[in-house]
Amino acid sequence: MPEAAPHKRPESILVVVFTTAGEFLLLNRVRPEGFWQSVTGSLERGESPRSAALRELREETGLLGAASLLDLHQSRLFPIIPAWRKRYAEGVCFNREHWFALPLPSRRLIRLNRGEHSTCRWLPLQKAIEQASSWTNRDAIRLIAGLPSDGRRGLPVQPRRT
Repeated sequence: MPEAAPHKRPESILVVVFTTAGEFLLLNRVRPEGFWQSVTGSLERGESPRSAALRELREETGLLGAASLLDLHQSRLFPIIPAWRKRYAEGVCFNREHWFALPLPSRRLIRLNRGEHSTCRWLPLQKAIEQASSWTNRDAIRLIAGLPSDGRRGLPVQPRRT
């Protein structure tokens, strides 16, 4: 097994899990409490965004999504909050987040990683948009639903090449 990098890679994934009936899965982080999000996680050294998305789905929810995982071909660059910057190399202030979606025919039993999330909820579209704590998560949900973004932007959008 390769040796762990001393700092987190400033590149991550976001996977929006939703049902065809229009329910979206949100997870409540243990730290900070009250931070609701879709499946997220940093890429490990040498890992592709798709591989990271599949790994994080399994680790955070118990879901296996290889056959159904959709690459949304979207990414966003956003500032890393100051409290979390110590996890990254000195001078790293921004993270690139790659977006994926996992459509499901119906709700699935979610097996939470209790070290990361305390609870989860299946929410209808508007409630999911309201509950999601980050603007990137809200915009990814809107994109899946065919709605315009809220207009909030960090740095310019750059579609990811595959």
